[in-house]
Amino acid sequence: MKLVTLILIVATYLCQADSPITNDCKCNGIPLYGRVRVVESFADFKVQIVNSFEDLRVDTVDAFPNECGKWKMVNSFPDFTVKFVDAYPDFKIRYVSSFPGID
Repeated sequence: MKLVTLILIVATYLCQADSPITNDCKCNGIPLYGRVRVVESFADFKVQIVNSFEDLRVDTVDAFPNECGKWKMVNSFPDFTVKFVDAYPDFKIRYVSSFPGID
């Protein structure tokens, strides 16, 4: 019984450690680059801004947001929407000025 409990604990930890972002820079099938709008409700993703242990490094750009982690902030016609939260995010981001994307 103790072995089963230990296996369940380890499996739970490993599942939580995995990033929700795939290697092709998508979350739930949506590419995480392009035109992004910040909303307060009905967002595609809940996002937490952190200083370390991020899932995605984000560089806000004014043009050509066509690579992983490059976001152009817009008010209309977004590719996806985000809501910034303090807890229980879909993924965590850290703002950078160079080398956006995932590890």
